[in-house]
Amino acid sequence: MSSTLNHAQLIANSQSNNESSPTQVVINTRPVERAAALTDHLQAAGLTVVEIPMLTLQSRPTTEQDMTLMRQWLAGDYKALVIVSPTAAASGLAVWQALEDKRQAQNHDDDNDGERKDIAINALQAPSYLIAVGEATASVLNHAKIEATNYQVLQPHIANNEGMLAMPEIERLQAGDKLLVWRGLGGRRLLVDTLLARGVHIDSIAWYERIMPVEAMTQYEQWLQGVLARNGMQDTSASQPKPIVVVSSGTAFEHWESVVRAVAEKALKQETARETPAILPYKLSDFSYVVLGERLANMVAEQQLSYWRVEDLAPETILAAIHAKAS
Repeated sequence: MSSTLNHAQLIANSQSNNESSPTQVVINTRPVERAAALTDHLQAAGLTVVEIPMLTLQSRPTTEQDMTLMRQWLAGDYKALVIVSPTAAASGLAVWQALEDKRQAQNHDDDNDGERKDIAINALQAPSYLIAVGEATASVLNHAKIEATNYQVLQPHIANNEGMLAMPEIERLQAGDKLLVWRGLGGRRLLVDTLLARGVHIDSIAWYERIMPVEAMTQYEQWLQGVLARNGMQDTSASQPKPIVVVSSGTAFEHWESVVRAVAEKALKQETARETPAILPYKLSDFSYVVLGERLANMVAEQQLSYWRVEDLAPETILAAIHAKAS
């Protein structure tokens, strides 16, 4: 069972359904560094929030190929630069500043170190359109700790494939044009299929990778043990709403799936050995889901799970989806 609501519909539904069940549990699987705003917002609305991050962000070594792409971008080879996350923005900015410092250093005497640094900071300017996917990413670029910048950050009205393709700066790209993307390894491949079919050349720099936190399974098991302590071994699914899991990427869902299945298999082995299971063997279908975008919605739908699809990760949007799901 699935539904897709746009931002306006979600907010309208939320305003008409302001009271959530006090027993409603929401599991926030976002990375630690991106979870707080959502958790705070949901808790303020009276929901019980459990943070079980399914992703942690790990920096990747910057390769010579990455540096070559950056130099080509600075030389004006690309029509636009798309930045897909706050982490990609921060990482890319650091390398951009370092390259600009080095370029300025080559144009000044070695004795003028302080003057050279000031000039480098004040000379940071973009050779192409800068397009940030999402408000948080734009904020990193707009509030960079740089004295002055000569760039404007553009954003789609909706932070998804459709919103990006509707931007004039993307819409006018044609065969032979080049686009650079700052992203994380294995992240959403925004625009790729449509623009490649149009003959646009796309290069990307993966500044970081997303891996499963080592403590993910332990945190999940601890939460289930807490459920067991409160409810006993009886099945309470008929009397209590399903926990709602907020998932923002396909990688996070794959990690969630592996954790849930592994813990369920562990409980089954305990039963087979005629032991009392230490935890309740929850299945994927024992949860409902709030998921971001079409690709992730399709992954969840393939498993016939109950979900709402949202088009952005604003805490207000997610809360409204949860209210709609619970109604």
